[in-house]
Amino acid sequence: MKKIKHSILYSLGIAMMLTSASSCKKDFLEISPKGKLIAQSTNDYETSLVSLAVLNISSDAQIALGDEIVSLEPYFSGSTLRFQRLFRWEDVIYQRGEDNAEMSVTMENIYLFNKVINEVMQSTGGTEAQKKMVLAQAKVGRAWTYFLLINYFGKPYNPATAATDPGFPIIEKADVTENNFTRASVQEVYDFILNDLNTAVADLPAQITHRIRVSRCAGEGILGKVLLFMRRFNEALPHFDNAFTYMNNATINVGLYDYNVNFAPGGSFLPIGLFGPNFPLSPSFEENILAKQTTTTWAFLSNEVLTSPQTYALYTPEDLRLKCFSGTAYPGGTFPTGLLRRTGPLSKQFGFTVPDLYLLRAEARARVNDLDGAKADVEFLRSKRMPNNVAIPPATASDKNALIKFILDERIREFALLGYRWFDMRRLSVDPDFSNTIGTTHTIYNSQGEVSSTYTLKPERLTLRFSQKVIDLNPKMENNP
Repeated sequence: MKKIKHSILYSLGIAMMLTSASSCKKDFLEISPKGKLIAQSTNDYETSLVSLAVLNISSDAQIALGDEIVSLEPYFSGSTLRFQRLFRWEDVIYQRGEDNAEMSVTMENIYLFNKVINEVMQSTGGTEAQKKMVLAQAKVGRAWTYFLLINYFGKPYNPATAATDPGFPIIEKADVTENNFTRASVQEVYDFILNDLNTAVADLPAQITHRIRVSRCAGEGILGKVLLFMRRFNEALPHFDNAFTYMNNATINVGLYDYNVNFAPGGSFLPIGLFGPNFPLSPSFEENILAKQTTTTWAFLSNEVLTSPQTYALYTPEDLRLKCFSGTAYPGGTFPTGLLRRTGPLSKQFGFTVPDLYLLRAEARARVNDLDGAKADVEFLRSKRMPNNVAIPPATASDKNALIKFILDERIREFALLGYRWFDMRRLSVDPDFSNTIGTTHTIYNSQGEVSSTYTLKPERLTLRFSQKVIDLNPKMENNP
């Protein structure tokens, strides 16, 4: 276990936090030179958790890493060096002086969550119940952030090796002077995440009132998702059921959009413009249970991230999700058949969403042999994405493994080019039944639709390496292979 200097882990986000604090007045918690929060009231701490600082997660590496994408010349050669390296699954992604983009806002937010967790119970003006609620929301925020980080920098969770696989430092203090951090194991990080979630859920708001505010629905759903990634399907399922119960008690509209209505003449998603369908912004997007987003030009203005022919073949012509893609390049030109760029939504939603909840519960149900329940969940989702006569899963879905494979494919259809697939690839890579379902090649095509180059994913690149900047300033720190 090697030490990581605090200055590297926190400097990626603290400067940004200080800058935004000085310019946004009471919108964020302000930090004095000694690292003490100026905020004193419970309301100040609560407000800090419902802000753009915790909504905008500026990390999109997962989009470029998924096996559902290909790229096309000359757009690939004209893309950023970072994208090219990610797409080729290279060992080194960042130049020597660059920071990991995956650690910038996440480390800033961990600092914020730790400040709230450590101080809110001593804040003024709030009731005991309100303080516990704010504490619980910060714990879930920290757990979600660590779940993201461990899926970037730790090996896929494998119970046989998780206790020794290097993970990510567990940071529980918000102290700018501390410099004694070590890399915890993957198992220790997952245990830390589960502890935060389990101790928080009971104190979370029972109703969804705001999509950036952590609710009990979000807490239960994220807890179920973490357990599913650990292959603890029986334990995950009750939490998904609880999430549905709390979602139904929301005070705002939360649920699946019906594409049969929204894309019909006069529908709210029309007209389809430069940035794709007319989707609402995150705070109003009804499929968000907990809004987290990243905004990237990949797959809406840029042309280097495209569906693979295999991904395109997963859709039927009647699938209205195809309206979120375009076969036309920006600002002009066309792609070879089967290669489509994503045109919406503008901001990629990857916090906790209603479609994810349906498909996660469908998978958990199928894994524990509730095939009827699994089919009901996936069929209901599909009924909102296409006409009913094509929404029913095929007859092969009566077989357990075939149904699970269908659900995994449905996740690709629902989330193609949004970044979800990379995280599914990681967990499936250590699944004894479905490790053969992940793709291990990235292909670049030329303008005539012919294969130009092919790159192969090696097991080591199921994790990202820390940037050379981190290694240079921490010479005793062991990087991922």
